[in-house]
Amino acid sequence: MNPSLWWFVGAMLLGIAEIFTLDLTFAMLAGGALAAGFVAMTGAPLWASIATFGIVSAVLLFVLRPSLMRHFKGSAVVTGTAALVGRVGVAIDEVTTRTGRIKLNGEVWTARTRSGVVAEEAYVTVIAIEGATAIVDAKRETEEG
Repeated sequence: MNPSLWWFVGAMLLGIAEIFTLDLTFAMLAGGALAAGFVAMTGAPLWASIATFGIVSAVLLFVLRPSLMRHFKGSAVVTGTAALVGRVGVAIDEVTTRTGRIKLNGEVWTARTRSGVVAEEAYVTVIAIEGATAIVDAKRETEEG
């Protein structure tokens, strides 16, 4: 049997393995096997095919794969209460270190400050969420948004 056929069958099997893992490692190895198969088709000796497999696989694994993984995974999506940190709301009542209410994203939240007092109808920035309470700070005039 032709040596190039073995490389192509190996590439196909590695491609099938990639379907089950989805981490692009087997896909990069399959690319190396395809390159080795094309080298074997030219009639090159076995060592040339093996060297091609190793070099192409290494380049694909260590150069191409990291950027592809970043592209496919993207940045983490922040949801739930963690997505509210940094948002700007409006104080419905005076907000103190013990009590208060704010309007945030169209909802009314209980709120408190870590220190100081925020006046009614003042803009606030959420700095943390503790349970069902927004911990806020007065929005500074120099902040944008």
